[in-house]
Amino acid sequence: MVNDRQSLDLTTFARPPDGGDPEWRISPKPVPYPEAVAEMEARVADIASQRQRELVWLLEHPPLYTSGTSGKASDLLDPRFPIYETGRGGQLTYHGPGQRVAYVMLDLKRRRPDVRAYVAGLEEWIIRTLLAFNVRGERREDRVGVWVKRPDKGPGHEDKIAAIGVRLRRWVSFHGIAINVEPELTHFSAIVPCGVADIRYGVTSLVDLGLPVTMEDFDVALRQAFEDVFGSTKAHLPEATI
Repeated sequence: MVNDRQSLDLTTFARPPDGGDPEWRISPKPVPYPEAVAEMEARVADIASQRQRELVWLLEHPPLYTSGTSGKASDLLDPRFPIYETGRGGQLTYHGPGQRVAYVMLDLKRRRPDVRAYVAGLEEWIIRTLLAFNVRGERREDRVGVWVKRPDKGPGHEDKIAAIGVRLRRWVSFHGIAINVEPELTHFSAIVPCGVADIRYGVTSLVDLGLPVTMEDFDVALRQAFEDVFGSTKAHLPEATI
């Protein structure tokens, strides 16, 4: 079933007239999860107090699992990597090298204080990014994230290519999205990803779909699609390194 969030008007998510461009940051090495959470928490407090601008932070993590506010212990089938309890929405998911994680810290109070529309905006960002590689990502009413139809696997089969998990504090968003570019997909087999156990629904990546996309090329598409949905950004690093 197609998610009705696709009908929401997302044009009002562009940055507020009195706000600067969000900072766009890319970490070149995997960031340990506790360090990332600490950085997000500090930045969110500064954004809420208008001491710093908004931030979009692109990174990878070392192999690990995170459990959101709806996570179930039974969904961890094999604790082969560290697992972290986290305050984001959602259930269990995997993070690791080859997966582009984007932590998004936006001031929704100044942009648009609507959580449902914000999640739809994140979905739209992912969908537009995937279109740059001729991949059609879709929303689903009963399943979180962005999905790709896989008729090659059988009738009704679909694979998840991107996960979404957000949290708000004083109307500033954090956590965000994770898109599979070239992660080790077997690492997802140790969990029930996002609580979806139906054998028709698996996990995929751009490389698994036959698209050898580099992380650098993916980041270019990701930034362009973000600016289409949420407005322009200001690079933290020189453009030549992004």
